[in-house]
Amino acid sequence: MSHEHDSSYKYLFSAPEMVRDLIMGFVPDEWLRRLDYATLERVDGSYITEDFRGRADDIVWRIKVGGEWVYLYLLIEFQSTVDKYMALRMMVYQGLLYQDLIKQGMVLSDGRLPPVLPMVLYNGSQRWTAVRDVFDLIPPVPGLVEQFKPRVKYLLVDENDYADGELTPLKNLVAAVFRFEHPVDPKTIHTLIALLEEWLVDRPDLRRMLARWLRATLMRKPEYRILLPEVDDLQELRIMLSERLEEWARRYRAEGEARGEAIGEARGEALALQKLLTRRFGEITPEILARIASASREQVETWFDQAIDAGGYDEVFGPTTH
Repeated sequence: MSHEHDSSYKYLFSAPEMVRDLIMGFVPDEWLRRLDYATLERVDGSYITEDFRGRADDIVWRIKVGGEWVYLYLLIEFQSTVDKYMALRMMVYQGLLYQDLIKQGMVLSDGRLPPVLPMVLYNGSQRWTAVRDVFDLIPPVPGLVEQFKPRVKYLLVDENDYADGELTPLKNLVAAVFRFEHPVDPKTIHTLIALLEEWLVDRPDLRRMLARWLRATLMRKPEYRILLPEVDDLQELRIMLSERLEEWARRYRAEGEARGEAIGEARGEALALQKLLTRRFGEITPEILARIASASREQVETWFDQAIDAGGYDEVFGPTTH
C-alpha cells in the first residue's frame, strides 16, 4: 500500500461523517444502519507488541449499541494494492486491538470482548483477488488439525464494484470520494465539488478537509496532473478550477485520445499473449491473468517471445505462478 494513499484516506476517515456514510452507503447490514452514529468516537489505533515494536496504526472507531456503553469497533484498513496476506494482517490487527482493550479495562461488563467489524477499503486498479478469510490461506489438513485452522474474515469494500451511475444518485460523502478517485472529465469534477458545497453548507470543517484532500488528489493522479496552490474551502477550489477548466478539458481530451491509442495497442498485445498461452499450455490461472493485466507492453512482448518456445507456464513466468 502506498504511504501517500494510506495517509490521505486516514485523513478523510478521521471525520465521523465519513465513517457513517461508509457504513450507510456500502455495508449491506440493516442492524448496522440503525445504530446511533452520533455516538461515534475515535479510538487510539496505535498498538505496541509484547517485544515493544510498533505494529499497527489503523483507523478504529467505536459506537454505542442499544443506548448502553457496549462497543462495536470498526477497524478500517486502506489498501491501494492487492495484498495476498490481507486476511492474516487483519487477524493480527484484531488480536492487537483486543490485547489493548483488555489492558485498558475496556471489555464488556461480563468480561467478554466487544465485537469488531474489520473492513478493507480498496481503490486499486486491479481486481481484488486475495482471500477474505485466513482459513483459506492454509491448505486442507487431514484429521483433527483441520478443525483448529483459524477463521478470521474481513469485509471488503472495493471501489471497482460501483459504477458511476450507481454512485451518482447517492447523497453520500464516501460515494463522492469514490467518484473523485476514478478518472472523470473536468466538468464532472466541477459538478461534484458544487454538490459537496451544497451538502456541507453548514460544515466549514468538512469543506476544508475535503478541499485539501481533493487538491492533493488532483495533483497526485496522472489522469489530472494539475498544479494548484493551497486551498481551504471547496468554493475556493471550484472557482480556481473554473478559471482553467477550458484549458484543462482540452488537454485532458488530447491526453485521453493518446492514452486510448496506447491502451488499445497494449490490450491487443495482452490478448494475443493469452490466446497463445491457452493454445499451448491450457487454462490460464487467475494469478497469471492478473500479472498480464498489470504488466507493461514491453513485458507482455517479452513473455510472448518466451511462450513461443517454452515448455510450460513456469518457463515463461517463473516457478512461483502455481
